[in-house]
Amino acid sequence: MIPELRKKYNSSFKQEVYENFIRDLETFTYYPIDFRVSETPLFLTDEFTKKLYEASEDLLYQLNSEDFKRKSENAVPKELKAPNESPHPHFLCLDFAITKDDSGDFTPKLIELQGFPSLFSYQYYLDKIVRRHFEIPDGFSSFFNGLEGENYIELLRKVILGNKDPQQVILMEIDPPHQKTRVDFACTEELTGIKTVNLSDVIKRGKKLFYNNNGKEIPIERIYNRVIFDEIQRKNFKFNFSFTDELDVEWAGHPNWFFKISKYSLPSLKGKYVPRCYFLNELEKYPDDLDKFVLKPLFSFAGLGVEVDVTKDKLDNISDKSNYILQEKVEYAPVIETPDEYAKVEIRLMILWDEKPILATNLIRTSKGKMMGVDFNKNKTWVGSNLAYQKAPFP
Repeated sequence: MIPELRKKYNSSFKQEVYENFIRDLETFTYYPIDFRVSETPLFLTDEFTKKLYEASEDLLYQLNSEDFKRKSENAVPKELKAPNESPHPHFLCLDFAITKDDSGDFTPKLIELQGFPSLFSYQYYLDKIVRRHFEIPDGFSSFFNGLEGENYIELLRKVILGNKDPQQVILMEIDPPHQKTRVDFACTEELTGIKTVNLSDVIKRGKKLFYNNNGKEIPIERIYNRVIFDEIQRKNFKFNFSFTDELDVEWAGHPNWFFKISKYSLPSLKGKYVPRCYFLNELEKYPDDLDKFVLKPLFSFAGLGVEVDVTKDKLDNISDKSNYILQEKVEYAPVIETPDEYAKVEIRLMILWDEKPILATNLIRTSKGKMMGVDFNKNKTWVGSNLAYQKAPFP
């Protein structure tokens, strides 16, 4: 997005440097990366960074309103509603497509959002490893609001640990060694000192939970929750307690926020950075321009079940319309010049919420296919995940 930086980066790019970079990512911790990392980060202009701040502040205002909180109560299925909900999510991610407006200027458009963690620990290390292999201009940062180095780690630890001893805090996930995001688990252990524990290995005794550490049962006082509910259902995964149980435990990422801030939120959000969106079951008639919409199941993850070619017949044949939204399609702009063609970009703004929400860092995903994701980018280069860098401090 900054032509002179793009030209300089591309002209100095060497394949062997990129390969060394990937080897570093595959060996810097005990889990390797299991996803493609792009050959390049993104360099943001001040103008676009300002729009990202404006979009995040506007959406945070809406998400923190009493009206939104009231509407979101219906998002949590009764059979999954957990007690002792926190007053706000501890983690919030806003996914924006980079598009062009009517004037031809780059602008962000909200695609999805989640009240659930992302790669908060891995992105910290990714920045270090990118800088080890590639020349990032002086004064540019992948962090926002002046969060650099120890400041970022301190805030991340505070949100994950609360005031608990790391030994009594766990990262909880389903079958962690086989998750695509497992590198982040290793990074989180390094930064916070907590253990990663399989959901099925958590032990319940009365209202208390425990995990086994070298043959010793350790009480769990706080859970950094990485469990995706639809994965529990898809795999019919068995474990020893219920999320609806009254438990003597704190949540870093209370389970209810997985549902409350999700695709379910999209029809409630408005503004110039938000495309049109409707609950399918609330539409008295379908939009006349159905070809401009995408169909999404409410609680799937990682793009599962998304239908981009929407027709009236397909919508009529859906039996459970309450589980779907219709969202206006967003046209991704060609953003990153690469050796063969331009790549499209989606940027995730990653927010940590302690006493207040703080825009902390980001990740980007780049694509040359019809959609983001591996299936649409096979045999392509200069695609995958990375970071966006902006001039710091900003504003």
